[in-house]
Amino acid sequence: MHIRQLQLRDFRSWQELNLDLEPGVTVFIGRNGFGKTNIVEAIGYTAHLSSHRVSHDSPLVRAGAANARVSTIAVNQGRELNTHLLIKAHAANQAQLNRTRLASPRELLGVVKTVLFAPEDLSLVRGEPAERRRYLDDIIATRQPRLAGVKADYDRVLKQRNALLKSATVALRRGYHHDEGASALATLDVWDSQLAGFGSQVIAARKKLLVELSEQVHQAYAGIAPESRPARLHYKSTVDDTLKELVGDTADGLDPQVIEAAMLAELGKKRQREIERGMSLVGPHRDDLDLILGDQPAKGFASHGESWSFALALRLAEFSLLRSDGTDPILILDDVFAELDRQRREKLVAIALEAEQVLITAAVDGDLPGNLDDVVQRHQITMKTTEAGRFSELEDNSDIGNPEEH
Repeated sequence: MHIRQLQLRDFRSWQELNLDLEPGVTVFIGRNGFGKTNIVEAIGYTAHLSSHRVSHDSPLVRAGAANARVSTIAVNQGRELNTHLLIKAHAANQAQLNRTRLASPRELLGVVKTVLFAPEDLSLVRGEPAERRRYLDDIIATRQPRLAGVKADYDRVLKQRNALLKSATVALRRGYHHDEGASALATLDVWDSQLAGFGSQVIAARKKLLVELSEQVHQAYAGIAPESRPARLHYKSTVDDTLKELVGDTADGLDPQVIEAAMLAELGKKRQREIERGMSLVGPHRDDLDLILGDQPAKGFASHGESWSFALALRLAEFSLLRSDGTDPILILDDVFAELDRQRREKLVAIALEAEQVLITAAVDGDLPGNLDDVVQRHQITMKTTEAGRFSELEDNSDIGNPEEH
C-alpha cells in the first residue's frame, strides 16, 4: 500500500498542501515547529481517525479556520481509493470514500493502513494504561473496522452509566424497596447489560490479538536487544478472577459470551463500591497490557535502552502482523532516529527498506542513519509569514541519492 497523493487545507500549520508521493522512501526535512510532522500526522489520522500527538481534534484545525480537510489517494494492490476527511474542532467530522458521503468517518477505517514510530512511543512502556489500551485498539480497528464501532458504543454506554452513578447516588443507595431507588437501580441494570455486551467484545478482541502479537513482540525484542531479558506480554483485565472461576485457563476464556457472563458477575460484586465511588470499576476501560522483561514489569524496572527496545518491538510486531494480513502498511518514522542509538537505527532501517512506502521526518540531514539508501523523494519544509499569519511551505521536491549532496 502507498499514498499517491495527499492534499491538506487548514490542517495545523498548513494553509494548503498538494503533494504527490511515490512508493519507496520519502524524507521530510525541517526545523522543529515548521510542520513536517503535521504531514505524516494527517496520513496517520486518515488511518486511525485519531492523532498520535493530541487526544482531541480541535488542535488539528488551523487557528482562525472553520475546519480542516485531509484528502488522499491510496493505492492498494493496484486499486486506487480516494479518501476525504472534513475535521471540525467542535462538531462531528465528515468523511467521503471515492466521493461518496459516508454515514460515519469510522467507515474509513482499514482503507489506509499505517504503522507509526515516534518519540511518543516511549509512553507505551512508561506511560499510563490508556496508552497501551489505545495501542491494542488501533490495531484491532485497522484489522477489524467493525470492532471500532463496538468500542465507540462501549464508550457511549460507559459515559451514560458513569453519569447515572454520579447523579443518582442517593437514589441508588436507597435500594429496591424505595420507589426512587428501584427506578434508578433498574436503569443501572439496563446499563450493566449493555456495558457487558459491548465490553465483552472489546476484551475478547484484545485477548485474541494478544495470542498473535505475543510471539511477534518476543522475536522483535530479541532481535533488537539480544543481550537483554526476554520480553513478553500479558493482558490484565478486571474480569480475570471471575473468568478463571467460570472456565479456568481454557480457550473458552476468549469467548465473548463467557466474558460477558464474567463481566456481569463482576459488576454484581462491585456494585456497592461503584455506587459509593460514583464510577464504573469493571470493564475494558480499566484493563492494562502488562509489558514484562524477564520476571519484572518493564515499567519502573527497564533501563532507558530497554524501554526503547520494547517500544520498537511493539511497533515492529504491529507492522509484521498487518503485513501478514496481505497488505504492507505505510511505515511512518517521525523524528525517531534522533532518539535511537546506532543498533536500533539499523534495525529500524532494515525493516523500513522492506516496506512498500516509508515516510520519514527529521530536523536535519544528520539525524538520518548512514545506511538509509535509495531515498526516492526529499522535501524541505520551511515557514512563510504573511499578513494572515505563519504557514508551513514546501520549499522543493528533488530526487536524491545521498542527503549530503544537498
